[in-house]
Amino acid sequence: MSATPVLVTEPEFRRAEQAFASASGLKCTPVPGAEPELSAIIQRSGVRHVVIGGVHYRDALYASLPRGGVLARFGVGFDGLDLGKATEAGLLCTNTPDVLTQSVAELAILLVGMAARHLTSFDRRVHQGIWKAPEGTEIFGTTLAIIGCGRIGRATARLASTAFQMRVIGYRRRSHDSRPVDHTSSFDAETDDFATAVRTADFVSLHMPASPENVHFIDRERLEMLPKHAWLVNTARGSVVDEIALYDALAGGRLGGAALDVFEREPYEPVDPSRDLRTLENVVMTPHVGSHTANANRRMAERALQNITLATAGDFSSMDLINPEVLTRSL
Repeated sequence: MSATPVLVTEPEFRRAEQAFASASGLKCTPVPGAEPELSAIIQRSGVRHVVIGGVHYRDALYASLPRGGVLARFGVGFDGLDLGKATEAGLLCTNTPDVLTQSVAELAILLVGMAARHLTSFDRRVHQGIWKAPEGTEIFGTTLAIIGCGRIGRATARLASTAFQMRVIGYRRRSHDSRPVDHTSSFDAETDDFATAVRTADFVSLHMPASPENVHFIDRERLEMLPKHAWLVNTARGSVVDEIALYDALAGGRLGGAALDVFEREPYEPVDPSRDLRTLENVVMTPHVGSHTANANRRMAERALQNITLATAGDFSSMDLINPEVLTRSL
């Protein structure tokens, strides 16, 4: 039996080339990720299944794939997909939950450590021949507020609690999270009141999805609820933070600092050129690398391809479907 052809957008293919090249029963081919080019290749080749990254796909992609085709997201967040259009077109959309949890949680804790000990500033100073640096602080025993108590939030809480004995407060919206409180978790307390969650926080780590209701969740009003010395850590999505309000809080001395792996515009470009976060000393910035480890990349590739294999076998119930309503339509 010939291998099932699968297109993989180039950035994702490069991140896990060995896993894609050695996939059993599948022939993976790297292709451009931009929607016009990708859609044209799909139409010419007749391929049914595509592994995609975080690019925003708005129109042509959904018309190019046949019903029953798979759009397999290489990652967890799926804000780049229009699930309504995908479902209308009869496309099975999947993501890769769990497999990047550890990598993102580790980065969140590493960013907390970089903030506490001014590591990026120290590195610059030593490279410049300056053997003098500001005083840091220990993480041990400090308070961490986790905003969003999903898989990654819980993993971050576990690392903070066990490795550094931090006091961890979890915030989650009760109306959007029906999970019962896990009293064996690493949270010292959980609340649905944001002000309560952050009131005594030394660090506030964001782990919220990029859903419409979360756009600019961290706005001017909520930033004012954070203690003046606190650091904001974001390894979730750039859209959940109002970067103009964040810049003003940082530049005005109303917030200790920010450690950011994600941004409203990526690669980073200031929303307002006069408020460029790169100009501030109390900002640590990394280029959206939370899940970019060899371990997580391999697992994401394997999980994305597993979803495609399940689809070809008709085992839809075992897939990581993010639009399960598509199953009620004729595929």
